[in-house]
This record gives sequence, structure tokens and C-alpha cells, in this order.
Amino acid sequence: MLANIGVPGLILIIVLALIIFGPKKLPELGRAVGQTLGEFKKSARELTSDDMDETKKVEATK
Repeated sequence: MLANIGVPGLILIIVLALIIFGPKKLPELGRAVGQTLGEFKKSARELTSDDMDETKKVEATK
């Protein structure tokens, strides 16, 4: 779905965001989204590393 947006779609989204939120709020929103994505990536890495640790423990006991 998102792969079909293209450049004109991205420009439209940016213009709408500027109209809705204004140029002063947009950097704050971008920062918040960036922090949220960073925390999500960190949590995902922790979950996958926990799964890998569990797998190694199970294989070590065999």
C-alpha cells in the first residue's frame, strides 16, 4: 500500500501536514515520531535477542 505513494503523494502529505500542524509544530512532531521509532526498534531488538538467548539455552541443554 505505502509503496504506491510516489513523489506526488509524498509532496501532498507534506503540504497537508504543514497546513494542519503549521511549520512550528512540525519539527516537534518529527522529533516525537523519531523517538517513538527508536524506542520501537530498541524493543524489537531486545525481544529478538531474548529469543536468540532462549534458543541457545535450549540447544545447549540437548
